[in-house]
Amino acid sequence: MTQPATIWRASGPRPPLPDHLRTALSLAADGVPVLPLRRGKVPFANCPACTGNACGGRPNMRTPGPCRCPGVCHAWAAATTDPAVVASPAWAAAWRRAVCVGYHPGGADLTVVDLDDAEAIAWARTALPATRTVPTTRGEHWIYRGSMPSRNAVRPGVDIKSTMAYARYLGPGTGPMADLPDAVRALAVKEPSPVRPAAHAAVVPAGVGGECPHRTPAYLERGIAMAEQRITEASSAVHANVYRTFLAVLSTHGRCGCLTDAHVARLFAAAQSKGETARHCADAWTNARTTLGL
Repeated sequence: MTQPATIWRASGPRPPLPDHLRTALSLAADGVPVLPLRRGKVPFANCPACTGNACGGRPNMRTPGPCRCPGVCHAWAAATTDPAVVASPAWAAAWRRAVCVGYHPGGADLTVVDLDDAEAIAWARTALPATRTVPTTRGEHWIYRGSMPSRNAVRPGVDIKSTMAYARYLGPGTGPMADLPDAVRALAVKEPSPVRPAAHAAVVPAGVGGECPHRTPAYLERGIAMAEQRITEASSAVHANVYRTFLAVLSTHGRCGCLTDAHVARLFAAAQSKGETARHCADAWTNARTTLGL
């Protein structure tokens, strides 16, 4: 595993950044792949020879692919730790126009949880382990040691930037860096696309024929109580835990028609007590039903 860059272990206030190229070279020396970002804090566009990936593109940082463009026109995939490339004449014009330094977190074995506003920060302080934080224009970057797939809008105001993504470098930040937790990895797990029912996660349709396997109401009651407990005792990865619990309940109790609105409401209430919204609950329930073919 790539060792995270030592610059992230620094402490104290964010240093001034009068020279983007100097900052980029410092980051590159510490193992952080860098690239210049232009106005709008976005990467430079493809050069004419690479427009529309006519060159074949650069599928990832470690395997550049067929393109041999010496410029910086492939966004995160152009990020590099090679000082000869960072300071090359091909990149010079881009650095003159750059408004800030970008970097590829996944290439440095890092993950950035981008918290876009105060509400997202408040959520993170209760749901995620503390780690190194870097202030941004409107919120904070929480930086963890370890890489994972990137995904935007995992929650309102929350993006994950790691592999195949770039982030702005805004200074070393403060606080010790924690290992990437399961709670962050679970945020990027994609559930099946929901098939919206006419009703809002109501009673599960009864199965066709056959005797009810529950035999006594106590069996179903015990199953619902255990599901509530599993949700409320979850200490991390709440969203994924809720989905898996709904899936387990439906796989056992979802085909005979015994589940009622009251049972579903109890499960939703348990999930909402852990911070899930009614919409998240409805989507997770619908996705679980779809997965099981109910």
